[in-house]
Amino acid sequence: MRSGKRASQAPDYETKFIIGKLVISWKAPACFLNFESNFMQATRILPDLQTSLICEEVRQEMNGNFILVGVIGVIRVPQVPVTAFKLCVFNRWTAGVGAFTESVRLVAPDQSKVLRQSQVKFGLNDANQNATNVTVFGQIEFTTGGVYYVEVLVDEVMKLRYPVPLVVVPPPAQAAQPPTETQ
Repeated sequence: MRSGKRASQAPDYETKFIIGKLVISWKAPACFLNFESNFMQATRILPDLQTSLICEEVRQEMNGNFILVGVIGVIRVPQVPVTAFKLCVFNRWTAGVGAFTESVRLVAPDQSKVLRQSQVKFGLNDANQNATNVTVFGQIEFTTGGVYYVEVLVDEVMKLRYPVPLVVVPPPAQAAQPPTETQ
C-alpha cells in the first residue's frame, strides 16, 4: 500500500513577502524550516552607529561615564597651515552581534587625500549592548581652508560621513592708536 508521497516527505509551506505593490512568493519544503527552536539566534548583525562626535578631548570618569571636551562643529583658525595638537572622534555602536572592525578616516577638502586613518576591532555579544571607541588623531596639519570630512566605517561599510569645516578667520586689525598730544 503505497501512497503517492514518501512517508518522510513533509508538505510544502508557502512564503510571501509584500514590498509596496510587489509580491514575492515561493514554496519551501518543510525540511528547510527549523521547528525545534522558538526564535532565530543571530550569530552576526552589523551594528548601528548611535553617535559620532569630533572633539578636543575625551575623559572617562571613575563610574565609566564619558566627558567630551570641546565638541567641534567648525574649526576656526587665524591662518593656514596650522597644526592641531589632538582631535578625538567619539563613536558609540549598538544593536549588533559579532566581531567588527571600525575604521575612522579624516579626509581633505579635495575628497581624495586621507590625512589620517585608524582601525580598531570591537565586539558585541548581544544586540542590547553597546561599544564605545575613541580615536585620537595627533599632530594633524591642515594646509588649506575648506570642508574636511570624517568617515566612519564598520567592516568596510560606510555608516556615516560628516563635514568638519575649517574656516580661516584673520585676527581683527589693531585699532589705530589715538594721537598723543604734544605740548
